Amino acid sequence: MDYSAVQSCEGAMTSFLIIDDHPLFREALGNAVRLALPEARIFEAMSIEDALRVLMAEQGEGIDLALLDLLLPDATGFSGFLRLREAYPRLPVAIVSSDEDQRVVREALELGAAGYLPKSMSKRELALSIEGVLKGSVSVPKDFVAAPQRRRAEASKALEVKLRELTPQQLRVLDLLRRGYPNRQIAQELQLAESTVKAHITEILRKLGLFSRNKAIIEVGKVDLPDPKGRPYARADRGRPQ
Repeated sequence: MDYSAVQSCEGAMTSFLIIDDHPLFREALGNAVRLALPEARIFEAMSIEDALRVLMAEQGEGIDLALLDLLLPDATGFSGFLRLREAYPRLPVAIVSSDEDQRVVREALELGAAGYLPKSMSKRELALSIEGVLKGSVSVPKDFVAAPQRRRAEASKALEVKLRELTPQQLRVLDLLRRGYPNRQIAQELQLAESTVKAHITEILRKLGLFSRNKAIIEVGKVDLPDPKGRPYARADRGRPQ
């Protein structure tokens, strides 16, 4: 594990956790943090596993803001973000990424990111964005356009209808999926073969009309899942992707 702490000599400090596997960018982001808060206490991690060890050592509550890169050795898409949120739901996490696609930014915010900071920002811009996030503002790229409220509401209603097509077992898989569980852990929780879990997820995505598990996690997070036990055809369907 490669992480360190920079501490002030006196007084309470704001603590940051920078999660990025590129040392040069960790240094650049650390400089931006210090520009905003010279007395900041900074921890660094190269992976989600490293980050979780730091958070455990600090008991989670000791970190005021995590700055997370989406591309890490042990994470793809939003999986790392979801693991952090699952383990430490009260920890503010801002994403710092080179991907400025508006759909990715929108998905990050819908998942609950405290902000989305493009790596193309200057050090001064990053510092100002970090200050804003600490004050409660949600920092986004300059050209970001949020989806209209009406469109979001219509999409949620359509999704609720599609969710009724899922079997009880598919609902159980989907519930664990939206909580950030990898396939292996879903298989362990539900006592299924990992290949069966993959088949369930493929069928879930088909029924919901979604193109990726990340998109499913985001969209399903906006609605309440039906109770598998309350389904009219709730039966023993363990292991059968229907």
